[in-house]
Amino acid sequence: MWRPLQAVVAAWALSLLGLPPAQAQTGSVAKGQAIFESRCVACHSLDANRVGPALGAVWGRVAGKAPDFNYSKALGAATHVWERDKLLAWLGNPESVVPGQAMGYRVELLDDRRDVVAYLASLSKNSAAK
Repeated sequence: MWRPLQAVVAAWALSLLGLPPAQAQTGSVAKGQAIFESRCVACHSLDANRVGPALGAVWGRVAGKAPDFNYSKALGAATHVWERDKLLAWLGNPESVVPGQAMGYRVELLDDRRDVVAYLASLSKNSAAK
């Protein structure tokens, strides 16, 4: 049986390899989909740019680089890759991740953020979270 510290170390090791642990560390894909569909679709779609960029292939994409989307200057200059930790931080406080960005929405609860990240990871061909 795994102890909590061993689970944290295992998750950290997987993140170094760019592989999210199963369910993006306890996130629920089904709950994440429901949250996405109720809170995110006003600005985002999975396959088409809207007010915000399409998010169906966000996992593993370099920030500010979705095709045919006009990003803020700040996000267009970003160089990080959208993976578990960056997405969790972004959803909690986008301004702390990319100062000067244009998204004015936060997902307040950590469990909700984990669920949304698990859902986004499940959509990606590049994710080990499937």
